[in-house]
Amino acid sequence: MLRIVFTRILLTLSFISLVAPAFAQPAFDSYRAYDDLVAQCDLGPREPSSMGALKAIAYYQNILEPLADEFHLQGFTLPDPYSEGQLNLVNIVARFQSEKTDRVILCAHWDTRPRAEYDPHEPDKPIIGANDGASGVAVLLELARVLSVEPTKPGIDIVLFDGEDYGKPGDLQNYLLGSRYYAENPIDPLPQQVILVDMVGDAELSIKIDPVSYRSAPRLVEEIWMIARNLGFDQFKYSFGDAMYDDHVPFIEKGIPAIDIIDFEYPGPGNHYWHTHEDTPDKCSPESLEAVGKTLVTWLYSQ
Repeated sequence: MLRIVFTRILLTLSFISLVAPAFAQPAFDSYRAYDDLVAQCDLGPREPSSMGALKAIAYYQNILEPLADEFHLQGFTLPDPYSEGQLNLVNIVARFQSEKTDRVILCAHWDTRPRAEYDPHEPDKPIIGANDGASGVAVLLELARVLSVEPTKPGIDIVLFDGEDYGKPGDLQNYLLGSRYYAENPIDPLPQQVILVDMVGDAELSIKIDPVSYRSAPRLVEEIWMIARNLGFDQFKYSFGDAMYDDHVPFIEKGIPAIDIIDFEYPGPGNHYWHTHEDTPDKCSPESLEAVGKTLVTWLYSQ
């Protein structure tokens, strides 16, 4: 996974006043979400075209297909930029209330890093990606269970992207493979808003505002951060972090408001677990998944 680091800037904003809805809404089960995080890691590394990837596709399909109104495996192939071979990639799409034209995409990447270049031990081996990969998916799998119980006003597409983390450092064109493909080949209609969750399992969760997201959709950022504050989740911080080059970017380039909910300090500013073999489930927590999952549930049912 690549993050383009720009100058850090302090955030001084007058946030809109939002109150978390008082009505009953389905519960987000953070412990079941954490079980999904662990189960993905138990499948092993899930880099494109690997055995772990095939197992992961089956795992996601077994959960999502019975819950959704529509389920799609969007397969596509690309030349492997680092070998003579070919990449077989699959985006996973679960649609809720598919007849509605007012839609929101909730997305994450499900692939894992095919190399651990920042680890002094076995840097050429793939990682299992507990936080960087499995955590965002775990939140969305549990959100799919919530959506199957009680519909929301907008239609929801849960999309799990493949190939987000394939590129080598500095090689931008070989990141975001799945989201770029989906933005060009969407299951119509296109959404009005996109919310990406990535690296949200860190037990020391601290979610700052991505400047790219704020430029794209300031109102959406403000709504979600204020809901988190009203729910008592201080993991959402009122300051800008680094600008992110992530799976929300292809949608922004299409003119669709899109934001990235991400903690790019894993476990702190040194980011010592990122793209290493230390990215394991013991560094993550149900409490962090709850902060993100419950905030999103509250936002969805307030629309």
